[in-house]
Amino acid sequence: MQFADPKNDLAFKKIFGNEGKKEILISLLNAILDFKGNMTIVDLHIVNPYQVPKIPDLKETILDIKAKNKNGDEFIVEMQKKHLGDFAKRSLYYTSKAYVSQLSSGADYSKLNKVYFIGIVDFTMFEGDEFISRHLILNKETLKQDLSDFEFTFIELKKFNKELDELQTILEKWIYFIKNANNLTIIPSQFYDIVEFKEAFDIATQTTWDKKEMEVYEYMALKAFDEINATRTAINTAKEEGREEGREEGREEGLKKGREEGEKQKVIEIAKNLLDILDNKTIALKTGLSEEAIESLRKR
Repeated sequence: MQFADPKNDLAFKKIFGNEGKKEILISLLNAILDFKGNMTIVDLHIVNPYQVPKIPDLKETILDIKAKNKNGDEFIVEMQKKHLGDFAKRSLYYTSKAYVSQLSSGADYSKLNKVYFIGIVDFTMFEGDEFISRHLILNKETLKQDLSDFEFTFIELKKFNKELDELQTILEKWIYFIKNANNLTIIPSQFYDIVEFKEAFDIATQTTWDKKEMEVYEYMALKAFDEINATRTAINTAKEEGREEGREEGREEGLKKGREEGEKQKVIEIAKNLLDILDNKTIALKTGLSEEAIESLRKR
Protein backbone atom coordinates (compact mmCIF):
# COMPACT_ATOMS: atom_id res chain seq x y z
CA MET A 1 0.00 0.00 0.00
CA GLN A 2 1.35 3.43 -0.93
CA PHE A 3 0.32 6.51 1.06
CA ALA A 4 0.78 10.03 -0.26
CA ASP A 5 3.08 12.41 1.55
CA PRO A 6 0.85 14.73 3.63
CA LYS A 7 3.63 17.32 3.44
CA ASN A 8 2.90 17.67 -0.27
CA ASP A 9 0.58 20.69 -0.67
CA LEU A 10 -1.97 18.82 -2.78
CA ALA A 11 -2.08 15.79 -0.46
CA PHE A 12 -2.38 18.01 2.63
CA LYS A 13 -5.32 19.89 1.12
CA LYS A 14 -6.97 16.65 -0.08
CA ILE A 15 -6.74 15.07 3.38
CA PHE A 16 -7.53 18.01 5.66
CA GLY A 17 -9.53 20.27 3.33
CA ASN A 18 -12.20 17.71 2.46
CA GLU A 19 -15.64 19.18 3.18
CA GLY A 20 -17.16 15.69 3.11
CA LYS A 21 -14.69 14.47 5.75
CA LYS A 22 -14.35 17.61 7.84
CA GLU A 23 -14.16 15.55 11.05
CA ILE A 24 -10.50 14.99 10.09
CA LEU A 25 -9.74 18.73 10.21
CA ILE A 26 -11.82 19.13 13.38
CA SER A 27 -9.75 16.45 15.12
CA LEU A 28 -6.49 18.07 13.97
CA LEU A 29 -7.54 21.55 15.14
CA ASN A 30 -8.79 20.37 18.53
CA ALA A 31 -5.52 18.50 19.06
CA ILE A 32 -3.18 21.31 17.99
CA LEU A 33 -5.08 24.08 19.81
CA ASP A 34 -5.75 21.86 22.84
CA PHE A 35 -9.45 22.69 22.71
CA LYS A 36 -11.45 20.97 25.46
CA GLY A 37 -14.83 21.41 27.12
CA ASN A 38 -16.76 24.40 25.77
CA MET A 39 -13.86 25.28 23.47
CA THR A 40 -14.06 21.98 21.57
CA ILE A 41 -14.86 22.41 17.89
CA VAL A 42 -17.86 20.22 17.08
CA ASP A 43 -18.56 21.51 13.59
CA LEU A 44 -17.02 23.86 11.06
CA HIS A 45 -17.31 25.04 7.49
CA ILE A 46 -14.33 24.72 5.17
CA VAL A 47 -14.27 28.01 3.27
CA ASN A 48 -11.99 26.80 0.46
CA PRO A 49 -12.64 23.03 0.13
CA TYR A 50 -10.34 20.76 -1.84
CA GLN A 51 -10.42 20.87 -5.61
CA VAL A 52 -7.78 19.54 -7.97
CA PRO A 53 -5.93 22.56 -9.38
CA LYS A 54 -4.71 22.79 -12.95
CA ILE A 55 -0.95 22.55 -13.33
CA PRO A 56 -0.65 25.79 -15.38
CA ASP A 57 -2.51 27.67 -12.63
CA LEU A 58 -0.51 26.37 -9.66
CA LYS A 59 1.36 29.64 -9.12
CA GLU A 60 -1.96 31.39 -8.56
CA THR A 61 -3.50 28.54 -6.55
CA ILE A 62 -3.61 28.81 -2.74
CA LEU A 63 -3.45 25.36 -1.18
CA ASP A 64 -3.78 26.33 2.46
CA ILE A 65 -6.98 25.56 4.38
CA LYS A 66 -9.44 28.11 5.70
CA ALA A 67 -12.34 27.19 7.96
CA LYS A 68 -14.89 28.79 10.30
CA ASN A 69 -16.63 27.40 13.37
CA LYS A 70 -20.19 28.14 14.45
CA ASN A 71 -19.04 31.26 16.36
CA GLY A 72 -17.45 32.72 13.24
CA ASP A 73 -13.87 32.22 14.43
CA GLU A 74 -11.52 31.65 11.51
CA PHE A 75 -8.78 29.05 11.18
CA ILE A 76 -5.97 29.20 8.65
CA VAL A 77 -3.91 26.02 8.33
CA GLU A 78 -0.83 26.04 6.13
CA MET A 79 1.66 23.27 5.35
CA GLN A 80 5.04 24.68 4.33
CA LYS A 81 7.70 22.21 3.26
CA LYS A 82 10.25 24.63 1.82
CA HIS A 83 12.07 27.30 3.80
CA LEU A 84 11.45 30.34 1.62
CA GLY A 85 12.42 32.84 4.30
CA ASP A 86 10.26 35.23 6.38
CA PHE A 87 7.56 32.63 7.04
CA ALA A 88 6.74 34.33 10.36
CA LYS A 89 6.04 37.64 8.59
CA ARG A 90 4.03 35.82 5.95
CA SER A 91 1.93 34.28 8.74
CA LEU A 92 1.29 37.71 10.22
CA TYR A 93 0.29 39.06 6.82
CA TYR A 94 -2.23 36.33 6.00
CA THR A 95 -3.74 36.43 9.49
CA SER A 96 -4.20 40.19 9.49
CA LYS A 97 -5.56 40.06 5.94
CA ALA A 98 -8.16 37.45 6.98
CA TYR A 99 -9.10 39.58 10.00
CA VAL A 100 -9.55 42.81 8.04
CA SER A 101 -11.48 41.14 5.23
CA GLN A 102 -14.27 40.18 7.66
CA LEU A 103 -15.69 43.71 7.48
CA SER A 104 -16.51 46.14 4.74
CA SER A 105 -15.41 49.76 5.09
CA GLY A 106 -17.10 51.54 8.01
CA ALA A 107 -18.65 48.39 9.48
CA ASP A 108 -18.99 47.60 13.18
CA TYR A 109 -15.61 46.48 14.58
CA SER A 110 -17.35 44.51 17.32
CA LYS A 111 -18.34 41.97 14.70
CA LEU A 112 -14.72 41.00 14.03
CA ASN A 113 -14.00 37.40 14.99
CA LYS A 114 -10.84 35.73 16.20
CA VAL A 115 -8.35 34.33 13.68
CA TYR A 116 -6.13 31.34 14.45
CA PHE A 117 -3.11 30.70 12.24
CA ILE A 118 -1.56 27.24 12.28
CA GLY A 119 1.69 26.74 10.42
CA ILE A 120 3.05 23.22 10.00
CA VAL A 121 6.60 23.54 8.72
CA ASP A 122 9.25 21.04 7.66
CA PHE A 123 12.12 23.22 8.86
CA THR A 124 13.31 24.91 12.04
CA MET A 125 11.83 28.33 12.89
CA PHE A 126 12.56 28.99 16.56
CA GLU A 127 15.11 28.23 19.24
CA GLY A 128 14.42 25.37 21.65
CA ASP A 129 13.53 21.71 21.33
CA GLU A 130 9.71 21.83 21.54
CA PHE A 131 8.00 20.87 18.27
CA ILE A 132 4.93 23.01 18.99
CA SER A 133 4.83 26.67 20.05
CA ARG A 134 1.92 29.05 20.58
CA HIS A 135 2.29 32.80 20.16
CA LEU A 136 -0.14 35.26 21.73
CA ILE A 137 -0.38 39.04 22.20
CA LEU A 138 0.21 39.57 25.92
CA ASN A 139 0.24 42.58 28.23
CA LYS A 140 3.92 43.00 29.13
CA GLU A 141 3.17 43.95 32.76
CA THR A 142 0.35 41.56 33.62
CA LEU A 143 1.01 38.79 31.05
CA LYS A 144 -2.74 38.77 30.36
CA GLN A 145 -4.06 38.23 26.86
CA ASP A 146 -5.99 41.51 26.64
CA LEU A 147 -5.81 41.48 22.84
CA SER A 148 -7.10 38.02 22.03
CA ASP A 149 -8.16 38.12 18.39
CA PHE A 150 -4.91 36.70 17.02
CA GLU A 151 -3.25 33.41 17.87
CA PHE A 152 -0.39 31.70 16.07
CA THR A 153 0.62 28.09 16.50
CA PHE A 154 3.60 26.54 14.74
CA ILE A 155 4.47 22.87 14.40
CA GLU A 156 8.14 22.23 13.53
CA LEU A 157 8.28 18.71 12.10
CA LYS A 158 12.07 18.56 12.28
CA LYS A 159 11.84 18.65 16.08
CA PHE A 160 9.33 15.78 16.33
CA ASN A 161 11.24 12.51 16.59
CA LYS A 162 8.92 10.13 18.45
CA GLU A 163 8.56 6.55 17.23
CA LEU A 164 5.25 4.71 16.84
CA ASP A 165 5.44 2.98 20.21
CA GLU A 166 6.04 6.34 21.93
CA LEU A 167 2.90 8.06 20.68
CA GLN A 168 0.49 8.93 23.49
CA THR A 169 -1.74 11.85 22.50
CA ILE A 170 -3.94 12.57 19.50
CA LEU A 171 -1.67 15.51 18.68
CA GLU A 172 1.42 13.28 18.59
CA LYS A 173 -0.40 10.83 16.32
CA TRP A 174 -1.41 13.58 13.90
CA ILE A 175 2.12 14.95 13.73
CA TYR A 176 3.51 11.46 13.22
CA PHE A 177 0.97 10.90 10.42
CA ILE A 178 1.88 14.15 8.67
CA LYS A 179 5.61 13.53 8.95
CA ASN A 180 5.77 9.78 8.22
CA ALA A 181 2.66 8.53 6.39
CA ASN A 182 4.47 8.30 3.05
CA ASN A 183 7.02 5.91 4.61
CA LEU A 184 4.35 3.47 5.81
CA THR A 185 2.94 0.48 3.92
CA ILE A 186 0.12 -0.37 6.34
CA ILE A 187 -1.99 1.52 8.85
CA PRO A 188 -0.22 1.13 12.23
CA SER A 189 -2.16 -0.48 15.06
CA GLN A 190 -1.81 2.75 17.09
CA PHE A 191 -4.33 4.37 14.70
CA TYR A 192 -6.88 1.56 14.39
CA ASP A 193 -9.46 2.69 16.93
CA ILE A 194 -9.80 6.32 15.82
CA VAL A 195 -12.18 6.92 12.91
CA GLU A 196 -10.58 10.19 11.82
CA PHE A 197 -7.21 8.51 11.32
CA LYS A 198 -8.68 5.65 9.33
CA GLU A 199 -10.38 8.17 7.06
CA ALA A 200 -7.16 10.17 6.71
CA PHE A 201 -5.21 7.05 5.71
CA ASP A 202 -7.98 6.08 3.28
CA ILE A 203 -7.77 9.48 1.56
CA ALA A 204 -3.97 9.27 1.49
CA THR A 205 -4.08 5.88 -0.27
CA GLN A 206 -2.88 6.80 -3.74
CA THR A 207 -4.44 3.80 -5.47
CA THR A 208 -7.78 5.58 -5.00
CA TRP A 209 -6.59 8.80 -6.67
CA ASP A 210 -7.52 9.66 -10.24
CA LYS A 211 -5.01 10.41 -13.00
CA LYS A 212 -5.39 14.18 -12.73
CA GLU A 213 -4.68 14.17 -9.00
CA MET A 214 -1.58 12.01 -9.48
CA GLU A 215 -0.29 14.31 -12.21
CA VAL A 216 -0.58 17.39 -9.99
CA TYR A 217 0.84 15.55 -6.96
CA GLU A 218 3.89 14.38 -8.91
CA TYR A 219 4.36 17.77 -10.51
CA MET A 220 4.40 19.45 -7.11
CA ALA A 221 6.81 16.85 -5.75
CA LEU A 222 9.18 17.41 -8.67
CA LYS A 223 8.98 21.18 -8.31
CA ALA A 224 11.65 21.17 -5.63
CA PHE A 225 11.24 24.72 -4.44
CA ASP A 226 10.56 28.22 -5.60
CA GLU A 227 13.54 28.95 -7.85
CA ILE A 228 14.09 32.55 -6.84
CA ASN A 229 13.45 32.69 -3.09
CA ALA A 230 14.63 29.21 -2.13
CA THR A 231 17.86 29.45 -4.14
CA ARG A 232 18.53 32.88 -2.67
CA THR A 233 17.99 31.53 0.86
CA ALA A 234 20.34 28.58 0.34
CA ILE A 235 23.07 30.69 -1.29
CA ASN A 236 22.83 33.48 1.29
CA THR A 237 23.08 30.94 4.12
CA ALA A 238 26.09 29.32 2.49
CA LYS A 239 27.69 32.71 1.81
CA GLU A 240 27.35 33.57 5.47
CA GLU A 241 29.16 30.37 6.41
CA GLY A 242 31.70 31.10 3.70
CA ARG A 243 32.31 34.61 5.04
CA GLU A 244 33.00 33.15 8.48
CA GLU A 245 35.76 30.94 7.10
CA GLY A 246 36.81 33.68 4.68
CA ARG A 247 37.91 35.92 7.56
CA GLU A 248 40.85 33.56 7.99
CA GLU A 249 41.35 32.27 4.45
CA GLY A 250 40.58 35.45 2.52
CA ARG A 251 37.34 37.14 1.52
CA GLU A 252 37.33 35.91 -2.08
CA GLU A 253 37.91 32.30 -1.14
CA GLY A 254 35.13 32.47 1.44
CA LEU A 255 32.60 33.88 -1.02
CA LYS A 256 33.52 31.24 -3.58
CA LYS A 257 32.96 28.48 -1.04
CA GLY A 258 29.63 30.07 -0.06
CA ARG A 259 28.42 29.93 -3.66
CA GLU A 260 29.57 26.33 -4.05
CA GLU A 261 27.88 25.26 -0.82
CA GLY A 262 24.71 27.01 -1.90
CA GLU A 263 24.62 25.12 -5.19
CA LYS A 264 25.37 21.86 -3.39
CA GLN A 265 22.55 22.46 -0.92
CA LYS A 266 20.19 23.23 -3.79
CA VAL A 267 20.96 19.87 -5.43
CA ILE A 268 20.49 18.02 -2.12
CA GLU A 269 17.10 19.69 -1.54
CA ILE A 270 15.99 18.72 -5.03
CA ALA A 271 17.06 15.12 -4.39
CA LYS A 272 15.11 15.07 -1.09
CA ASN A 273 11.94 16.13 -2.87
CA LEU A 274 12.33 13.30 -5.39
CA LEU A 275 12.82 10.51 -2.83
CA ASP A 276 9.13 9.67 -2.56
CA ILE A 277 8.51 9.29 -6.27
CA LEU A 278 11.72 8.16 -7.98
CA ASP A 279 14.33 5.43 -7.43
CA ASN A 280 17.97 6.13 -6.51
CA LYS A 281 19.33 5.57 -10.01
CA THR A 282 16.90 8.01 -11.64
CA ILE A 283 17.51 10.65 -8.96
CA ALA A 284 21.26 10.23 -9.48
CA LEU A 285 20.86 10.86 -13.21
CA LYS A 286 18.77 13.99 -12.60
CA THR A 287 20.92 15.54 -9.86
CA GLY A 288 24.47 14.27 -10.45
CA LEU A 289 24.67 12.88 -6.91
CA SER A 290 25.95 9.34 -6.35
CA GLU A 291 23.47 6.56 -5.60
CA GLU A 292 25.27 6.08 -2.27
CA ALA A 293 24.65 9.72 -1.33
CA ILE A 294 20.96 9.40 -2.24
CA GLU A 295 20.60 6.23 -0.18
CA SER A 296 22.16 8.11 2.74
CA LEU A 297 19.44 10.80 2.37
CA ARG A 298 16.74 8.11 2.61
CA LYS A 299 18.14 6.92 5.95
CA ARG A 300 18.10 10.33 7.62
